[in-house]
Amino acid sequence: MIQIDNLTVSKTGTDILRDVSLKFGQGGITALIGPNGAGKSTLLSAMAGLVKPRQGQVTVEGCDMVAARPAERASRVALLAQNEQVTARLTVRDLVSFGRWTHHKGRPKAEDHRKIDEALEAFDLEALAARRLEALSGGQRQRAFVAMAWAQETPWLLLDEPLSALDPRHVRDIMDRLYTLTRPGREQRSVVIVLHDLGVAARYADRIVALKDGHLVVSGPRVLTMTSAMLSDLFGTGLAIERAGGHDVVVPA
Repeated sequence: MIQIDNLTVSKTGTDILRDVSLKFGQGGITALIGPNGAGKSTLLSAMAGLVKPRQGQVTVEGCDMVAARPAERASRVALLAQNEQVTARLTVRDLVSFGRWTHHKGRPKAEDHRKIDEALEAFDLEALAARRLEALSGGQRQRAFVAMAWAQETPWLLLDEPLSALDPRHVRDIMDRLYTLTRPGREQRSVVIVLHDLGVAARYADRIVALKDGHLVVSGPRVLTMTSAMLSDLFGTGLAIERAGGHDVVVPA
């Protein structure tokens, strides 16, 4: 479970998040939505224990993420920040293997290699494992970064806008894979993802956390919280949820 109590985070004297309290259990996909500047990325960083709040607390599986040692945090959450970049000439396998560093500290064992192989398979990267990152398409590269975070083998995976600049085919490919891997089962993980594409949130999210101006607007199951009225108020423009092809879609009202 992730539990956030009375969280306020400030930067350069300005409150980015204000008195946010929410909690949700393991499993499925939680979408963080809201207008630009709402505090979504800051909330994700706070869940990872990377920002010290002015007040309040974030716990993941009962662990205070700010007070925890880095190794403790890394055993609970894997964070993929916006616009991850690497400058070295790495292969896909090299990149994905970074996700195992917290486990082997530079001395990988057979189990680490097996988990790397599983991550490559989960995101359909086996055929690209030996290819250098600069030779990949944007969608392939983004899949590799998500696989790296997945290989960390944490209960929670925190993704900050991993779909930005991807075409619809690659968006659907990554989200289909995340959806499958977050369903109940022995290898189930939990994903918290910052999304700007409301159509993706409507189709894939199990839970919605909506922020505006640093305040929590709503948190709960998507089917209950993601309404036309809520979205219109959240973004300050008319939006409606309709059904198309068996899925919810968001359209201008």
